[in-house]
Amino acid sequence: MGPLGALLCLLLGLAAGGGPPRGAGTWALLEDASLALLGAALPGDLEPECQELLAGFATSCAALSGCLVRSARPVRLCQSCYGLFRAVTEQLDNITRAVGNSSKSYNCAKSLLMSDRLQIVVVLSEFFNKTWEEANCANCLKNSSEGLSNATIEFLDLFNKTLMCFEHNLQGQAISLVASNYTEVCRNCNVTYKKLNTLYTEMQRESEHGESEHSKHLCIDVEDAMNITRRLWSRTFNCSVPCSDTVPVIAVSSFILFLPVVFYLSSFLHSKQKKRILFLPKRFQSNASLVNIQEKYS
Repeated sequence: MGPLGALLCLLLGLAAGGGPPRGAGTWALLEDASLALLGAALPGDLEPECQELLAGFATSCAALSGCLVRSARPVRLCQSCYGLFRAVTEQLDNITRAVGNSSKSYNCAKSLLMSDRLQIVVVLSEFFNKTWEEANCANCLKNSSEGLSNATIEFLDLFNKTLMCFEHNLQGQAISLVASNYTEVCRNCNVTYKKLNTLYTEMQRESEHGESEHSKHLCIDVEDAMNITRRLWSRTFNCSVPCSDTVPVIAVSSFILFLPVVFYLSSFLHSKQKKRILFLPKRFQSNASLVNIQEKYS
């Protein structure tokens, strides 16, 4: 006889006896035992192996969620949480993978992924995958996602050096909304900032050759770091980067602006006509001479 049958027999005996046994403590113990027997007999319970898989997935999800929230501002999602994201992915693979095609493994996957309408495990895994994809974290990592790529490491190193340069040259000056004199920052940090900006442009150009839409963008860590640096440089410190192509740009602009003047001046010079000489017709000249002779002798 199974536990559910024993529980039913016990309940029938109580009903035949006319009520619960004397003593509230005895009845409370009977209730606990009944619930334990009933819980053990429910068909939705998990095997120990499935419980272990579910507990591992829950632990990894909790760790990743905490890392994502802590790294939200300033954005450090990809560089801080890529290991935890891999752990969640591996835990989900352990659930979905049928080890040795055994029926027990299949039952675990079916119970954890497809047993109800909510499908919490599937929803959570899709949420993390979507967040990771929209953050374009794969563009900051190596192909195997075991660590940051060389370009990302170089960029973050330059970014930290730039911020350190800002901080070093701001010693003794308070950053406020009022416009201040940050000539020391602009002069001493110009080279470092230009290197960082050039490297970001190169990384952006390389990412544009990607096939998918998400691969055309840099990861959110790099984009946020560059946006912070540019806001500090242009808005807070009011610095400007001297362009190395200033002379050619000025020359071409001056030439274009001078073209209308040259056009109208040449048109005026070529359109100016010489003073025309009026030649009288021969008949008119002969008649005029005859009139003059007549007036002379009259």
